[in-house]
Amino acid sequence: MQKIFTRFSVCMLVIYAYFRLIPFLLMYAYLQGKFTYKSPAQIYIDVNGIGFEVNISLHTYSAIQNIAEGRLFIHMQVKEDGHSLFGFFDKEEKDIFLLLISVSGVGASTARMMLSSTRPDEITKAIQLGDVKLLERVKGIGKKTAERLVLELKDKVGKQTTGSLGGVSIPIANTIEQDALIALTALGISRIQAEQSIQKIIRTEPDISKLEELIKKALKAI
Repeated sequence: MQKIFTRFSVCMLVIYAYFRLIPFLLMYAYLQGKFTYKSPAQIYIDVNGIGFEVNISLHTYSAIQNIAEGRLFIHMQVKEDGHSLFGFFDKEEKDIFLLLISVSGVGASTARMMLSSTRPDEITKAIQLGDVKLLERVKGIGKKTAERLVLELKDKVGKQTTGSLGGVSIPIANTIEQDALIALTALGISRIQAEQSIQKIIRTEPDISKLEELIKKALKAI
């Protein structure tokens, strides 16, 4: 009986270790498949029948919003309370994301917020020029964190910029404000704060016709 119990315990230990360690052993370079669901903050990718939930920035959403399938470069965040995937349309954006989260005080959510409110090339330029003020405009980035970003990354960021991807015009409809609200709340903004910010932009710019533009301006107005 004791032997059976011991064997059972060993088996359970092996199974536990397997499922605890497997996320650390897997390294996703990219995922390629069909985009079955898209929002400005999240996407579902069907890869051979397996669906992956991937967090994205507004920059990536602008590039993929009108295509049905493609490839996203992936970073997997492993935490005690779960694992999350972050996807990027181009390698340059992923590289900047990894640099940002290497700085103390900048988590994955904050880095995604930065890439949603400011283009990757603008972030690179701000760090190179020591433009602390521009970095401070991002929600969640205070003066000390902005200064730390410049200090730690100035020599690491590439001298070349990644270039910008123009936003695609989206006709004004009843859903544009709702889509913007979904994106902002997914980025961690409270619903009330997001609604107030969106309405503020709509009142001052009633003819705004790009979802990306509305979200960026709403982020800066918070």
